[in-house]
Amino acid sequence: MEFEIDVRAIEKDGNEAKVYLLKNGNGMEVEILSYGAILSRIVVPDREGKKENILLTYESPEGFFTDRYFFGATAGRYANRIANGKFELDGVAYQLATNNGENHLHGGVEGFNRKFWESEVLELDDAIGVKMSYFSEDGEEGYPGNLSTTISFVLHADNSLSITMEAETDQSTIVNLTHHGYFNLSGMKENILGHELQIFADHYTPVGAGLIPTGELAPVEGTPFDFRKAMTVGSRIAATGGGYDHNYVIKKIHDRDLTKMAELSHAGTGRRMLLHSDKPGVQFYSGNFLDGKQATQGVAYTKNYGLCLEPQFFPDSPNQPQFPSARLDPGDKYRHRIVYAFEVF
Repeated sequence: MEFEIDVRAIEKDGNEAKVYLLKNGNGMEVEILSYGAILSRIVVPDREGKKENILLTYESPEGFFTDRYFFGATAGRYANRIANGKFELDGVAYQLATNNGENHLHGGVEGFNRKFWESEVLELDDAIGVKMSYFSEDGEEGYPGNLSTTISFVLHADNSLSITMEAETDQSTIVNLTHHGYFNLSGMKENILGHELQIFADHYTPVGAGLIPTGELAPVEGTPFDFRKAMTVGSRIAATGGGYDHNYVIKKIHDRDLTKMAELSHAGTGRRMLLHSDKPGVQFYSGNFLDGKQATQGVAYTKNYGLCLEPQFFPDSPNQPQFPSARLDPGDKYRHRIVYAFEVF
């Protein structure tokens, strides 16, 4: 199979970012920005072969310069929430930037999704990809240690996209990177409440004020959080109160094995997405805070118009010693592999 790649440049405040368009010859296209290491579009065919974008996005890549929803973002240094932006490491207290009320969210005021990354094309025999690099200085957003991070986006012939995130530090720190894309397999024809979702988790982490986990690993059985069998997203969402924005416990330990986390399907188009990752948790977010103020190609992104499935360490794990640890020490390497595979039924 022949692969194609197109590259062009965009500019913000005198800084240049590259826009990469990857094609695999099997109907799948992926657009990636070196600004924010953002995955801005994924185009996949439906059961009739019609190709449509299935990620919430902007009219043009420049729209991501002012994004406030984390569309397609690489979230880091720490994805999700840290209570009060505070944690301790080896007896030293650290105060991170607080950008979600009193809490820290997705890396702070200017997380990795607002940085310009170095980038290069990956030359592969049976795939095509882009590798991006960013050096985060000691103290950035309050985090300790200089952190060197690389992310490789690779499009394969079988209509899968693998994302490999790696990081190294010169001082003990915490790291939790993920992809924060909003999926809508209908091609934006309807919201996601009719999508069928299956999450392979027996437990989830209940939350309290500010959506911070209470520390409990609660069984999903008998609750609206039970997606062990495929259910439509909207079938029990009213019973959750404000919608889904919860971490699911795929594993209680971090064994680093690539594991199937979830399946998402849309009956109308026949599209199905399979999610694999080597992290212990996945955040399911049902787009509760989408407000309709962004409209792309005539479609307003109102509440529940996209959903996120974010593989991760558990939220607030630096303050929850019973959770798998997100600590990274000098000499060790952080690694996170995510695979989104697309098929039709």
